[in-house]
Amino acid sequence: MKKKNMLSLMLAGCLALSLTACGGQSESGAGDADSSAPSGDGTITLGMIGPLTGSVAVYGTHIENGVKLAIEEINAAGGVTLSDGAHQLAVETKDDQGDATECVNAMNALISDGIQLVVGSATSGCTSAITSIANSEGVVMITPSGTADSLTTAMDYVFRTCFRDSFQGELAAQYALDEGYTKVGVVYCSADTYSVGLRDAFIAACADRGLDVVAEESVATMTEVDYTNQFNKMVAAGAELVFTPFYYDVMGPYLVPQARSAGFTGVLLGGDGVDSTETTIPDGADLSVYNDVYFVNHYSTELATSDVSKNFIESYEAKYGETPNNFDALAYDAVYVYKAAMEACGASDAASVQAALADTSAAYDSTCGTFSFDETGTPIKNGVLMGYSYKDGDSAVSKITVKALSLS
Repeated sequence: MKKKNMLSLMLAGCLALSLTACGGQSESGAGDADSSAPSGDGTITLGMIGPLTGSVAVYGTHIENGVKLAIEEINAAGGVTLSDGAHQLAVETKDDQGDATECVNAMNALISDGIQLVVGSATSGCTSAITSIANSEGVVMITPSGTADSLTTAMDYVFRTCFRDSFQGELAAQYALDEGYTKVGVVYCSADTYSVGLRDAFIAACADRGLDVVAEESVATMTEVDYTNQFNKMVAAGAELVFTPFYYDVMGPYLVPQARSAGFTGVLLGGDGVDSTETTIPDGADLSVYNDVYFVNHYSTELATSDVSKNFIESYEAKYGETPNNFDALAYDAVYVYKAAMEACGASDAASVQAALADTSAAYDSTCGTFSFDETGTPIKNGVLMGYSYKDGDSAVSKITVKALSLS
């Protein structure tokens, strides 16, 4: 019989303790603890790694928000029920600054503190730096947003609540086909795990669908600030759509305005890293250039139909005073997945939780719909196409949901 682990949600009306962001310090909902095994007071402490400072700090901040909200809700509802009774949750956070070396340091520090269950990190590059540590040390890790295919393999300790890059690339190519584009281009970063993975997936999916990749250009670093030459070549090749697997801190201030200045008027299509581009648009910029900028994403509040997702949005907006994004949702889901796995096996040690998560028959009700893990620890679910819109008279660019995406 298929076993279904329901991620029950309750609004956090009365919280035992407010969680505050402080990289490297323990934060809890009911007393401090230094291990994922229950402490003397019964608390189970999760680890969280993400960029709380640095160029992609928006990702880490939202991941932390999602983790903290889920823990508060779970604790307010009575905690996690194991074979020996109910336990409260806590979290110990580490700031990896979006840097792979710092991410390794953060993971080693959590392991030294006895943490066995970790949420993180945010980017594929940082996450890939610690997967071997998780597997060799027997520490379970759920990344909410590390999408590189190589991060998860069969029967290891690494899982994710996001989809993988190969799926993102296929969704992007399918969108191009469905919309009638025949000539596409690619501009990517040859030194970034995430960008290369998405590029490879998109190119392969285009070949499978008969789409003509008329031009392909790269930059050597994610700190590049000039994309004019690359887009001059896109225009010369007659590209109608250009796939741009970059992060928001590149798209907002550099790539989008320079693509338009080079004369490219077509669609700019990216992956989930494009989310939050609106936060990096320079003051005084021509906002109209951000029209026809789209990206594949995991989650949209506008498509939320389940009780889980509706309650999440209500709780998040009440706590933080803003609309949640996909990083909030995926991190929130990661904590509830841990809760379900711990309750399924009746324990909180890494080996038991890993075995529960590796059960591909288990189903999880999440903010993004009900999913099960495949044999590699990646959820089986669909995507969303989002983008940006500006009309004369608007005070800012608006983030919009275009439609749900699937390969079926």
